[in-house]
Amino acid sequence: MNEQHNFNSPGNQPPANLPNATAALVLGIISIVGAFCYGVVGIICGIIGLVLANKDRKLYQATPELYSSSSYSSSNAGRICSIIGLVLGGIFFLIMIIYFILFGALFMDAIRHAQ
Repeated sequence: MNEQHNFNSPGNQPPANLPNATAALVLGIISIVGAFCYGVVGIICGIIGLVLANKDRKLYQATPELYSSSSYSSSNAGRICSIIGLVLGGIFFLIMIIYFILFGALFMDAIRHAQ
């Protein structure tokens, strides 16, 4: 017999993707790469990616039967990448602040001795 599946009925729908899984993953990857751009890009993208991934995580935990596990894995990978990018961005941002403070102090000292 020829069976037709009706995916429009509530019980037969295939699991959907989480709405922000791809965006969280892309932002997580950008945050790792952007961490090396003075840390600011990594921090901004890491925070946004982490917020999106956490929204998806709560959504999946509330109703896991509605969403595919592969999109949850993508969202989780984005969350991990966002955390890594956020940490790296924070480290590089602190290094840049220390760098500017030290060399600013040396520059000001050189100006005082030149006068």
